[in-house]
Amino acid sequence: MSGTPYERVKLARDSERPTGQDYIRNVFKNFIELHGDRKYADDKAIIGGIAVLDGIPVTVIAIEKGHSAKERVARNFGAPHPEGYRKALRLMKQAEKFGRPVICFVDTSGAYCGIGAEERGQGQAIAENLMEMSTLCVPVISVLIGEGGSGGALALAVADRVWMLKNSVYSVISPEGCASILWKDSAKADVAAASLRLTSEDAKSLGVIERILSEADMGKKEYYDRIRLLLAQEVSELSRDPELLQKRYDRFRRIGMVADGQII
Repeated sequence: MSGTPYERVKLARDSERPTGQDYIRNVFKNFIELHGDRKYADDKAIIGGIAVLDGIPVTVIAIEKGHSAKERVARNFGAPHPEGYRKALRLMKQAEKFGRPVICFVDTSGAYCGIGAEERGQGQAIAENLMEMSTLCVPVISVLIGEGGSGGALALAVADRVWMLKNSVYSVISPEGCASILWKDSAKADVAAASLRLTSEDAKSLGVIERILSEADMGKKEYYDRIRLLLAQEVSELSRDPELLQKRYDRFRRIGMVADGQII
């Protein structure tokens, strides 16, 4: 399904879209959830643990929004606190220690910006994830399954491969937030969305992502089987690459490069 950029934003936010838990349940086997950041608390907006992907032990981390109103309140609407990002980093460093590839599912409007989160170092937690993920010595794949908002999404997307579902979005700020800043009117969110270049096609053309995933048969067994096959193939390929870290570095250095007026 296609539409205006703001219509795509609405699709990305649809409560009926599969969430991180749905992918974990249907793509992987033998998932064992691990809890806590060993410093403050267990953030329910981020779930993660050990699982098996087509016979390959992996670490899976997902930002979880939930479906119902009750679930979304419990998951803080998918807006992680700093302890959530610290939990994610703890699991990624554990994965590196045991040689497990890392697979992240991203779906957030942004990191939680409440007073408590700021007091506990929200910005530092995100910055540490960006730095540490850039040097993880295991393959990292991040899939944007809904919203990809600002640093809250990027904190789980410094990866060797970044994929987006067709109707997911990826942006430095929400359209409403952008409209409020530029025009002092959040009702102009549709205009902001058109300017932000936040669709999957935009991200692909800018070199921000490598692959756009079809949403055909979304939620059905065939859909999850296709995702599992693609992930397993990519993990296998990346695991054999002796220049993994250098290519990850080069990947992010290329983003935004311009020559003769054209993005390269």
